[in-house]
Amino acid sequence: MHVVLAGGGTAGHIEPALALADALRRQDPTVGITALGTERGLETRLVPERGYHLELIPAVPLPRKPTPELITVPGRLRGTIKAAEQILESTKADCVAGFGGYVALPAYLAAKRLGVPIVVHEANARPGLANKIGSRYTRHVAVSTPDSKLRNARYVGIPLRRAIATLDRGAKRPEARAAFGLDANLPTLLVTGGSQGARRLNEVVQQAVPHLQRAGIQILHAVGPKNELPQPDNMPGMPPYIPVPYVDRMDLAYAAADMMLCRAGAMTVAELSAVGLPAAYVPLPIGNGEQRLNAQPLVKAGGGLLVDDAEVSPDWILSNVLPVLSDPHRLHDMARAAAEFGRPDADELLVGMVYEAIAARRGA
Repeated sequence: MHVVLAGGGTAGHIEPALALADALRRQDPTVGITALGTERGLETRLVPERGYHLELIPAVPLPRKPTPELITVPGRLRGTIKAAEQILESTKADCVAGFGGYVALPAYLAAKRLGVPIVVHEANARPGLANKIGSRYTRHVAVSTPDSKLRNARYVGIPLRRAIATLDRGAKRPEARAAFGLDANLPTLLVTGGSQGARRLNEVVQQAVPHLQRAGIQILHAVGPKNELPQPDNMPGMPPYIPVPYVDRMDLAYAAADMMLCRAGAMTVAELSAVGLPAAYVPLPIGNGEQRLNAQPLVKAGGGLLVDDAEVSPDWILSNVLPVLSDPHRLHDMARAAAEFGRPDADELLVGMVYEAIAARRGA
């Protein structure tokens, strides 16, 4: 069996694809896996690092919404579809699993032409154009939110790395806090704006740090590798404030934390719910509003807080985040609500859909 993964560009597309690849290999170590990508995407680094074969095709950016530019897409796609067809033929692909992004649409169109079964996975609450089109060609459509409007949607969740999906935060906590130089017993706030950081969150948190420390809260703050690293002023006897450029072991960061302040990307929401970590979500104020939609179901279930980017401030943190961190019972209830919303088995469910799609084609 050979599966072609189409999900390049950003980590939000690539990581679920790689989690599916890992799950396929666990079930059948002989399965062939090829990832499609473009030379401009993060997949050029992430896919080889995980030990999978990558094939590059030309990038054809898609408009996020129907615009006059949309009518030029078919012409620009022809060469890319042909390149994708050649890869499907050379690998003798049994299935294309697409995750959105630049490479997904040509992969879907190539698979349709060749009669290769298609599985679509949509991580965001508001689906992108490629997956909207792809969902018309298959009954095997996996989504991350229970109220998705995508055609043939089946609520599966987002495939996650096993280090995250199987994380026992309580068991890992002593090791995690020691690894970051945190106190073993103090309430802990984890702050990150994603892999590149978020200047707005950084500025607000740095103003709130002294007040949080005086209230007995310690902070682990991933500021982003391109942002200025603040110099902590950890006075003797005060809870530590630990700023770092980047965290490459998010499983340890999640285990160290009692609560998180973060953006609301689909992967972030899925990971935090899977590990049962409450969060205050600050959706990115640009785009088409999908980050707010990503977080809303989890917040409604009681697993987090939600605040607009324009409204987050030191005062908001002290009035809303600090009371949660200071109340063990409330933290426990929010953690349980988040965990109940989580789907740590999404990778295995998606493997089942791949096999289902292949079987349906063979039985046709």
